[in-house]
Amino acid sequence: MPLYNKLVRDKIPLIIESNGKQYNARTLNEKDYRQALKSKLVEETEEYLQAEKDSEAIEELADILEVIKNIAAMHKSDIGEVENVREKKEKECGSFQDRILLIEVED
Repeated sequence: MPLYNKLVRDKIPLIIESNGKQYNARTLNEKDYRQALKSKLVEETEEYLQAEKDSEAIEELADILEVIKNIAAMHKSDIGEVENVREKKEKECGSFQDRILLIEVED
């Protein structure tokens, strides 16, 4: 039986069962859930970085967004508030669309 020890989407156990397989899982406490979400963000980001096709990249970005949504909830917020902060920062500092790479700043 393969060993995963990673956070999975809520319906994965049902999908495993529907395929006639057995699994072992547990519900995480708050502390472990926080760490698992952080680890999941790293995992999904690494998968995005390895994506070779645009369609693969979009799949991984969707996974990253789902993890971010849950991390926001963990911080007693939601994706709407995250988006509001993102928009505020964009208005104040801009985006990354101009592709500017800052080399150095003179003191």
